[in-house]
Formats: sequence, C-alpha cells, structure tokens
Amino acid sequence: MSRNARPAFTLIELLVCIAIMGVLAAMILPAVQAARETANLTSCKNNLFQQILAVHNYEMTHEHYPPGTIEKQGPIANTAIGYHHNWVIELLPYIDQQNTYRHIDREVGVYHVNNEDIRGMTQPWLQCPSGNPLRGYSWYAAVHHDVEAPIDVDNNGVFFLNSRVRHEQITDGASHTLFLGEKQPGPYDLGWMSGTKATLRNTGGGIAPPNYTLLPDGYPVTEVAPDPKVGGFTSWHRNAVQFATGDGAVHTVNIYITPAVLEQLGHRADGKLLDPSWDR
Repeated sequence: MSRNARPAFTLIELLVCIAIMGVLAAMILPAVQAARETANLTSCKNNLFQQILAVHNYEMTHEHYPPGTIEKQGPIANTAIGYHHNWVIELLPYIDQQNTYRHIDREVGVYHVNNEDIRGMTQPWLQCPSGNPLRGYSWYAAVHHDVEAPIDVDNNGVFFLNSRVRHEQITDGASHTLFLGEKQPGPYDLGWMSGTKATLRNTGGGIAPPNYTLLPDGYPVTEVAPDPKVGGFTSWHRNAVQFATGDGAVHTVNIYITPAVLEQLGHRADGKLLDPSWDR
C-alpha cells in the first residue's frame, strides 16, 4: 500500500517565512505603539481635566483657588520636615475622594506617622499611563512661579505658599495662564501629599527633557537631602507635555515651545501680549 509523501519545509523556506514574519512585525509594531500612546495621551488629558474641574469647583465654593502649599513661613525646602499640606489634598473632596480626605490628619504635617498610610496610597487620577505606576507619587504638578525660584509667598503663579488667588487676580486671562501640568517624580520626590517640588513646579527655562531613571515603587518615609531647585515640567509623552489652563482647557504642548512664551504662561499677571499659536 503506497503512501503519499508529505512534503516538509526546507531550511531555506523556513528562514524565508521567519524573515517575512519579522518584517510584518516590524511594520505593525510602530502602529501598535502609536495607537497605545494616543490612548495614553487621551487618558492623561482626562486626568488633567478632572483636576482642573476640581480646581474650579473648589474656587466656586471658597471664592479662591486652593493654596499650593501650607506652611507657617517660607521659602519651602524640599525636605520631609514641616506641615506641607498641598493643593492636591484640598481637591480630594471635589474629585470624589471624600473618604480619603476624612482620613488625613490635618492637625499634623503630611510626613507624620498619622498620615503614613494615606501618603503611600496610589491615586489613579495622579498617574500618567505613559509612565510606570509608582505608589505614593504624582505625575502632575501645579504652577507656582514663572521662573526658577523657591516656593514662597511672592510667586507669580496661581499655586504657591499659603496662596489664596482669586479669579479676578488672574489679569492675563485664565485661558492664557497655566494652572497644572505633567512632571516626573525625581530622586528627591516627597510624594503626592507634599507641597514641595513633588507637586509644585515652575515654567522657568522651558520644558525639561524626560528623565528615564526610574524610581523604586514605594514612598520615602525619611528625610531626603534638600534640593534647592524646584524644577519645571516634563513627561513621558513623545515630544509633548500636557497642561491645563485656567479656563478648563487641556493643551498638548510641544516640548520645544519657546522658553519665554512658557514663562509668560506661568505668570498670572505680567500684562504681556501672548502669541495665540503658543499651543501649536
């Protein structure tokens, strides 16, 4: 009884198939990555939209925007010593996080053991999906000043030391003033509750390039070395950082924006004319 011989792949045919599959994968992968980044941009934009909406709900209730950080006197040092309750904490009741807010001990500073459990929690609305999730950190910050300078009572942004800025004090116009933007946690980051460079940044010197040195997961509970520089904004997105302006809009800004224009946007009342194409 005869059998039909079943042809097998030759080595050359097998290599050709593998090569074709490799070419197809190389063609598809960039499209998949681009689609994923587009989805991440949209999710990140939604985070900022939730935050700026909460800022306005706070303002409608209190008739001023939340303070950037609270402390008896400044300037604010980037150390885990002090009261340092910040604008993020103030927004919790306005972003459907009332229970978290109630568990924060306002009688002591954010670094006190009474606030340790809350301080180490992950807040999804503070996590950009393009970056690695980090428990206890924020990927967003509020604008405290238009130039590199310590966080203090005389800053030109909307959120600074003991600030109580009213809407009418933003004389440049809310649509021309940056309120919130993206940042990356650095080696001296004190977490999402801390009113230091962890949640406050300035627009001085342009947008910083991404720092691809990842932090370990978790929250530092001991004092860190003081870092006199507050720093600016940056992101994991390709060539872009997203900001929320005071009118509630969220803008995707090219990282190569002119530094002088970015500084204008960080000042609530400099009176200068602004190029209307700044976000293109």
